[in-house]
Amino acid sequence: MNWPAEMEINWLVFGAVVFIALFLDLFVFHRTPHKISIKESLLFSLFWFTLGVAFGGYVYYTKGLDRTVEYFTAYLLEKSLSLDNIFVFILIFSYFKIPEEYRHKVLFWGVLGAIVTRFIFIFTGLWLVEKINWIVYAFGLILIASAVKILTMEDKEFHPENTLAYRIASNLFPMKPSVESGSFFIREGRKVYATPLFLALMFVESSDIMFAIDSVPAVIAVSRDPFVVYTSNIFAILGLRALYFAASTILPLFHYIHYGLAFVLAFIGFKMLVSNFYHIPPYVSLLLIISVLAISMIASIVSKKGNG
Repeated sequence: MNWPAEMEINWLVFGAVVFIALFLDLFVFHRTPHKISIKESLLFSLFWFTLGVAFGGYVYYTKGLDRTVEYFTAYLLEKSLSLDNIFVFILIFSYFKIPEEYRHKVLFWGVLGAIVTRFIFIFTGLWLVEKINWIVYAFGLILIASAVKILTMEDKEFHPENTLAYRIASNLFPMKPSVESGSFFIREGRKVYATPLFLALMFVESSDIMFAIDSVPAVIAVSRDPFVVYTSNIFAILGLRALYFAASTILPLFHYIHYGLAFVLAFIGFKMLVSNFYHIPPYVSLLLIISVLAISMIASIVSKKGNG
C-alpha cells in the first residue's frame, strides 16, 4: 500500500507517542510492582484520557473537523464497549487469585497483544468492507445480535478449565500454582513451568479477541479512515488498564449501564444496515452515545438512592 508522505508521518507520530507512553508506564511509573490505589488509578485514567484527547487535537490539525468528530466518536464508542472487558478482568483475576500488585503487569502485556490483534482485526475489516460491499450488513447484524445478547445474558460462573485458552496453555506448558515470583514462567532444573499469571494473560488476550468481534465492526461503522479507526481504538484500550483499578470498585454501582451499551450497539448496527441508503452524520452518533451512557448512569444512581 503506497501511502502519501503525510500519512506516513502521522503513523510515525502515533507510534512514537504510544511507545513513549508505554515506556514511561512500565519502566518509570510502575517499575516496582505494587497495589494500585483508586486515587492512583484515577490519576492514570486521567493521564490516558488527556493523551487520547490531545491526539484528537493532532487529528484535527492534520485531517480536519470531520475526521476529528469521527475520531472522538470511535474513541468514546470503544471506551464504553471496553467496560465489559473490565468485568471479565475482575473474574479472571479473582479466579486465578492474582495478587493485586501483579495485575498491572498482566494487563500491560495484555494491551501489547491487543495492539497487534486490533491491527489485524481493523485492517481486515476495512479491507472486507472495501472489497465486499454487503459485508456491512453482516457487521450490522453482528452488532444487533450482540445488543440482544447483552440484554438477555445471565450471570454465569466462570470456569476457565473448560475454555480453549486453558486447554492450549496446559498442552504447551506444565503448570505451577505459585505466583510469589510475579513471573509468567518459572524454571526448576531443566523444566519450565507456566504460572497463573501466564494463564491470566492468556485469558485477557482471548477476551479482547472476543470483544473485538463486537467493537471493531462498531468503529468501522463510524469511520472508514484506517488512521482514525486504529488510533482511536488503541488510545481507548491504552486507558483500559488504569480504568480497571478504579472501575472494579465503581462500575458495580452502575447496574443499568448494560442497557445503555446494548442500545449503543443496536444503534451502530442499524447505522451499518442503512449506510448504503442513508448516511447518519458522525456528530449524531457522538451525541447519542454520550447521551445514552449518561442517562444509564444517572438512572443507576437515582434507582440506587430510591432503593436505599
